[in-house]
Amino acid sequence: MREATVTRKTKETEIRARVNLDGTGRAEIATGIGFLDHMLEQLARHGLLDIELEAKGDLHIDFHHTTEDTGIVLGEALAKALGDRRGIRRFGEAVIPMDETCSRVALDISNRPHLVWKVEFTRDKLGEMDTELFKEWFQAFAQNGGITLHVENLYGLNNHHIVESCFKGLARALRMAVEIDPRAADSVPSTKGTLGGSTA
Repeated sequence: MREATVTRKTKETEIRARVNLDGTGRAEIATGIGFLDHMLEQLARHGLLDIELEAKGDLHIDFHHTTEDTGIVLGEALAKALGDRRGIRRFGEAVIPMDETCSRVALDISNRPHLVWKVEFTRDKLGEMDTELFKEWFQAFAQNGGITLHVENLYGLNNHHIVESCFKGLARALRMAVEIDPRAADSVPSTKGTLGGSTA
């Protein structure tokens, strides 16, 4: 089984996450931030990832540290579960409609982290969560997962639909990229023989 557990403890947060790449979409999420829990449940369900995550953070200050650090820990767990990334399809993409909204996510599990974020919101908050924090989560996840990640909201009006379509797009693109390619199950998907560096 391709799975990993990561624990992170700082003065601001204490987080434990377990990820199984070959799961069924089971989620046990408790961050203390209701909307973030809902988005991470979407990531598990539509990515067919089993995710267990418990976070305790300084929510009495704001949601920034907990949001960013859950992205860090989940990214680290993903990278650890992937190992040398042998046999994976590596690339993934998804275009996700949600009512009036449509978003596109493309990614490369290249071990060269980079985020392109073309998502705008017309509200400052969803529930109690600042909408600016969604970029922080995606940035932390991409950086620590070793993912080149492009997220673009093509159009939409409802802010809830916009962010949810982005998480669902990430889920479906990840599901495609981490899948073992039966035609190349024993090789690292790179002409270099390893992932990372300036070109791969």
